[in-house]
Amino acid sequence: MTSTSTAPRPRPRYFIGIDNGSQSSKVTVLDAHGRVAGEGRAALRPYDTPRPGVVEHRDDDLWTSIGTASRAAMAAFGGDPADIVGVGLCTIRFCRAVLKADGTLAQPVMSWMDARVGMPYAHVDREAAYVTTSSGYISHRMTGNFRDTAANYAGIWPLDSDTWQWTDDDAELAKSGIPRAMLFDLVLPGDILGEVTEAAARHTGIPAGVPVVATANDKAVEALGCGLRAPDTLLVSLGTYVAGMATGPHNLRNATDFWTNYASVPHSYLYESGGVRRGMWTVSWYRDLLGEEAARSARAAGLPAEDHLNAEAAKVPPGSEGLMTVLDWLAPGDAPFRKGSILGFDGRHGRFHIYRSILEALAMTTHDTASRMAFELGTEYREVIVSGGGSRSDLLLQIHADVHGIPAHRAAAASAAGLGSAICAAVGLGTYADFDEAVDAMVRPGETFLPSEENHDLYRRLEEVYRDVRGHTDAIYRRTYEVFG
Repeated sequence: MTSTSTAPRPRPRYFIGIDNGSQSSKVTVLDAHGRVAGEGRAALRPYDTPRPGVVEHRDDDLWTSIGTASRAAMAAFGGDPADIVGVGLCTIRFCRAVLKADGTLAQPVMSWMDARVGMPYAHVDREAAYVTTSSGYISHRMTGNFRDTAANYAGIWPLDSDTWQWTDDDAELAKSGIPRAMLFDLVLPGDILGEVTEAAARHTGIPAGVPVVATANDKAVEALGCGLRAPDTLLVSLGTYVAGMATGPHNLRNATDFWTNYASVPHSYLYESGGVRRGMWTVSWYRDLLGEEAARSARAAGLPAEDHLNAEAAKVPPGSEGLMTVLDWLAPGDAPFRKGSILGFDGRHGRFHIYRSILEALAMTTHDTASRMAFELGTEYREVIVSGGGSRSDLLLQIHADVHGIPAHRAAAASAAGLGSAICAAVGLGTYADFDEAVDAMVRPGETFLPSEENHDLYRRLEEVYRDVRGHTDAIYRRTYEVFG
């Protein structure tokens, strides 16, 4: 008689990806294959703008929203919380947080749209003891440590972009206005920031003692969650800020048609084209502007409002029959007089022409800036990945394929930054040997949209006109700026 024995099955490993964005906080529980096991979302409150140039997150909104989203994700998670082995933390970039000695806020967190984040730090609060990013602030709330990722310090910070360490140059420190003693300790993406404290566990529902792993800035983490690795792949991120991105190994300092950002893989870089400020925000703005009448039509069709708009706009011919939108709903800092424009109205045009023209403007603007970036990098894109909330739209994916003239792939992850955060945690905690292995295991491709040659030719001709519009409208808006600001 023989006896058989079976080894116990290994326990599953789950990772939590925190994605604190410009409009909401999203928290996702994922397994080691990138499959979603629970998720939660909490909207951020409207910005507080008490005076021109000041754009702040109200009260403790970042931490509050992360707590709400985390508790919802944990409630939706059907597994054993003991199998959650790590948290990857990703927050909005270009924010600035000024903290007291105990790590609490000395003042509200400054948004990336706040003019002060583009200026040297001014020490005006006696209680201010630390100056950090949004990720540094949330890292402290999660772990109690004054430690932050080096890969979220784009902007006016005394960071050496070659070494990813604070500079030893006193002159550079002076330019930033931040004494060295007020800066957090730095770690690389994939390094452990600390462990979830008892207080953070009560706030988030995440078990105390779980390691919290550093990621990077939100765009870089999104790129990781989309599997962006090849230099001939373009990623278009459809968020509040819309931009084209590519990856590379070099810190390119003197580019003219893109800028170099930190990637989620240590000592790698993300190249970003010029973008559209308030990009998908403009889409939401127009949806809300249509009001209850449009909402009733959507309900009658049995569709959410944006799905109804997309379905009706898909019936509008490519090019919106000559209607063009220029997306300056938030003027750039070097041209504060600029305003958004919708040009070319005639009797053919209705609400769905306007909606489609906004989507086409997003794609044409990104194509123009990304093409200039590709030329300077000496590359040519063979495919484009589209991520963000807008990527759920088949119409917008097809417009991107047609405008770029290459296949457009939808990012499969609903929260690419959440998945990218989980990938960082999986690498940092040894589930995978490196980022390539983790991406291969956890990122899956989404649906592909092929370009129409006829539509691509039309958009090429339209873009030639589109590039010239600001040359004519700038003079008008300079004059109205003197009247209305």
